[in-house]
Amino acid sequence: MTTEATIQPVGSGDTSEKPIKLGGALFTMVEPHPGHEIAYNRWYERDHFYAGCMIGAWTVSGGRFVATRACKEKRYPADSPITPDPMVGSYLALYWILAGRFGDWMKWGTEQVNWLHANGRMFAERDHIHTLMYRFLDEQHADPDGVPAELALDHHFPGLVAVIGEVAAGKTHDDVVAWFRGRPCPAEVMTAFTPVPLFQDAPSDVPRNEETDRFLQLYFLDEDPLEVFDERFGALGKEFDASGLGRILFVSPFLATVPGTDRYTDELR
Repeated sequence: MTTEATIQPVGSGDTSEKPIKLGGALFTMVEPHPGHEIAYNRWYERDHFYAGCMIGAWTVSGGRFVATRACKEKRYPADSPITPDPMVGSYLALYWILAGRFGDWMKWGTEQVNWLHANGRMFAERDHIHTLMYRFLDEQHADPDGVPAELALDHHFPGLVAVIGEVAAGKTHDDVVAWFRGRPCPAEVMTAFTPVPLFQDAPSDVPRNEETDRFLQLYFLDEDPLEVFDERFGALGKEFDASGLGRILFVSPFLATVPGTDRYTDELR
């Protein structure tokens, strides 16, 4: 007997080739000014998270994370060029952008944020610490059948570890990928990216960064990152620096925020 299942088009429902692919990400790490933590948190999650990114076409998903003082005390190196001080950079927002539409999304995002500025929808009492677009490079898993990169933000992991490094002269991003692939993945899923400079008409309060020889890695964890950071990530910087492939510029754990609450706003400093 012919059933509905047997007359489906060839390949229907097949996700082995990833019909939806991650093309890139927006990484934005921000520090609210002292005394404005709650106001900033509420503005961001109730307005800007959506108006600045999520309502745009080609946004796959988004998520927010926070570095409490306990998280910041784990950061290294102490003289990181990513942050002026290890205690700066409390809130992290991430947005996944669909492959094939990365350039379109960057154009829309620039126009949208400029419109929000012009219409009084921004928040002055905060500083951008590291805000940059990144193009997707690679993903790794502790379990070969683990959470795909595309679902990492929707999986609602309790936390992550962000790693930013730079590639040594004469080496390539492929060399870096191969080195990390030669090690066990210390997280359920790791996503890796390369930076893309912002458009010149991006808002002036976002610092420009033209360092295209850098890389970003996001390690999503099923555990509290503070509980496993020392064991899994404490030596990562020294080991990579010793490889001759480059150097680590920033390593930090982050906790997932709890939308609709002010949790962690009193633990930032």
